[in-house]
Amino acid sequence: MRRNALLSALAVATSLSCIGGAAAKPLAFTGIRLIDGLSAEPVADAVLVVDGDRIVAAGPRMAVAVPSDAEIRERPGHTIMPGLISDHSHVGIVRGVDVGARNYTRETILAQLEAYTARGVTTIMALGLNGAIMPEIRAEAHAGLIPGADLFGVDRGIGVPDGGPPQAMVRVSPDQLFRPANADEGRDAVRAMKARGTDMVKLWLDDFGGSVPAKMQPSVYAAVIDEAHRLGLRVAAHVHDLEDARAVVRAGVDVLAHGVRDKPVDPDFVALLKAHDTWYIPTLALDEATFAYADAPAWAQTPFVRTALAPDLKARFDDPAWQRDTRASAKAQAARASLATNLANLKALQTAGVRIGFGTDSGAAPERVPGVAEHRELALMVQAGFTPMEALTIATARAADLLGLADRGRLEAGRRADFVVLAADPSEDIAASTRIVEVWQRGRPQAVAPSAAP
Repeated sequence: MRRNALLSALAVATSLSCIGGAAAKPLAFTGIRLIDGLSAEPVADAVLVVDGDRIVAAGPRMAVAVPSDAEIRERPGHTIMPGLISDHSHVGIVRGVDVGARNYTRETILAQLEAYTARGVTTIMALGLNGAIMPEIRAEAHAGLIPGADLFGVDRGIGVPDGGPPQAMVRVSPDQLFRPANADEGRDAVRAMKARGTDMVKLWLDDFGGSVPAKMQPSVYAAVIDEAHRLGLRVAAHVHDLEDARAVVRAGVDVLAHGVRDKPVDPDFVALLKAHDTWYIPTLALDEATFAYADAPAWAQTPFVRTALAPDLKARFDDPAWQRDTRASAKAQAARASLATNLANLKALQTAGVRIGFGTDSGAAPERVPGVAEHRELALMVQAGFTPMEALTIATARAADLLGLADRGRLEAGRRADFVVLAADPSEDIAASTRIVEVWQRGRPQAVAPSAAP
């Protein structure tokens, strides 16, 4: 079975390499507006030259020498930007409206990776709850043997016995999550994750609004962080509340995987983040998704979104009874309050110079739709007070920096040819990020979702 899967992947890769994207001669996209992840403003009348899976030149037309044998592709009025990079997503947890371990299959994960790329997300970090097949699929994605987003991943992740993440919510199997009872078991879990090649360590600290009886004890998360750092691994923490975030940053965590959503951040916390150089991933779209589809906003009715929904999920979102019950639920009211706090805190932290990453927790619940959530995150960042260019830079260049990826996130010579061609200018209107005409990954064209607008 394993041999057949690899042969199938190789066949796909071979067929992809025969499409125009990995042509024998260079490609030059000319007359474009270039958002390169480096400049504060788009570069007008620009050129992007791709040879194989790499960018060989990018910049103003007058500054770029186009190879004499290049195939010229005029794209006047179009914008080219780096592929989006999610620092916090999940795979293999959800299928339609179903959540559980039975979805952690090769078929489900590959479909999700393609769903991401179809909407311009070319790299993702699956931040925990991963099963035994993760290393295999990750290796194939890194090698370009399968279509869809490149995949990085936390192995299982480290939760709490009878605590977070709530089993009733994630429904994972024992081989998808560690739940150490003490510091020694926490260190053992980190060593096991290191042995399987995890890209990072994830821990769940909080009690999910009191819905579970216990938080992770300080002795456990301190041991996890210490052991991870001893082994050269960074640690991301699931948090919700300010005091939990403060405690785990003091313990040396490298990444806060969610924004602080219970109260305004204070100057001491801001100073703590800066002193520890901690990354902060706000995941604004997480709380919005809890209630937004029940509100049926215009953006949720576009082809870009509707074609991303499995039939049973679409039926749920369209059900008036579900919409009514969701809008009235305590969960939705709490999510609205959390989002408002998160928006304000994010802007305060950005103004203070805290390092901001990009992620949505997409794929962890049915309503957190892969590829859609990332564009909602961009829109919400702008709602928080970011300029569109600031949001786009975080979702590309800064997101790559958080993952330690020096080969992507910016469009310049020597980097991977992972980019998105848009019909309009997202630096003027962030909603234009959904007007996708083409997606290229490693110099190969990918299937593209229907645009949100003509």
